[in-house]
Amino acid sequence: MKRAVLLFLVFTVLVSLCACGSTAPQPAPSQAPVPESTQEPVSPSEEAAGTEKAAKEPEAAEAQEASGMNILVLYFSRTGEQYQVGVIEKGNTAIVAEMIGEATGADLYEILPADDHYPMTYKELTDVALQEQRKGSRPAYAGELPDMSGYDTIFIGAPVWWGDWPMILYTVFESTPLSGKTLIPFSTHAGSGLSGFDRSLAAAYPDCTVAKGLAVAGTDAQNNPDKVQTAVANWLSELGF
Repeated sequence: MKRAVLLFLVFTVLVSLCACGSTAPQPAPSQAPVPESTQEPVSPSEEAAGTEKAAKEPEAAEAQEASGMNILVLYFSRTGEQYQVGVIEKGNTAIVAEMIGEATGADLYEILPADDHYPMTYKELTDVALQEQRKGSRPAYAGELPDMSGYDTIFIGAPVWWGDWPMILYTVFESTPLSGKTLIPFSTHAGSGLSGFDRSLAAAYPDCTVAKGLAVAGTDAQNNPDKVQTAVANWLSELGF
C-alpha cells in the first residue's frame, strides 16, 4: 500500500513539471554576429581628395608625354680624332644633344651622311670640311628625317667647321620646311663659340623663331661633363624649360 502511494506521488510531481515546461516562453533564435569592417572610416573630404589625386596623376603623365613629344633634338656629330681630346668614341655634339634630350624629354635624331667620306683623323677632316665649304657642297644625309609636323621646338646642333655649320646641315635646311617653329641652335667648338649659328639659322628660316643658342667647348664635353651639364641646365632654364 505504501509503495502504491509513493508511485502515485512521483507520477503527480512529473505531470506538474511537464505542464510548467509547456507554458514557459521559448527563447528567440540567436543571430550570428555581424563582423565589423576592418577598413578605417573615410571622411568625405578625404574621399574627395583621393579622387582628385587619382584624376590628376594620369593628367600629369599625359602632359609630360606631350611635352616630350613636341620637342626634337636634331644633331650632327663626329667621332675619331678630335681637337685636343684625341680619339673619341662618342662625338662632342652627341654628348650635349643627349643632355638636352634627358633634361627636356625630347626625341633625338642624329644626322648621318649618306656617303661617310669624312676622315677619322683631325687634320684630314678639317681639310675636307674646308673644301666642302669653298665649293658650297651639299652632302646628302642618310635616310629620312623625322616628320617635323609633330614638333613645335627643334634644337639643332653641330660642331663648328671653319666658323660655320658643316655643309651637310645646309642640305637639311634647304630641304626641310620648318615654318612657324622655334629653333634653338647649339654648337661644340675649339674656341670659336656659337660662330653665328643663330644668324645662319635665322637666315635659312626667316619665318621661324630662333632662340638663344649654347656653345660648348669640345674639351669640356669630353673631359668635364659636370660643367657642361650645369651649363645646359642653366641655358634651358633661361629658355623656359
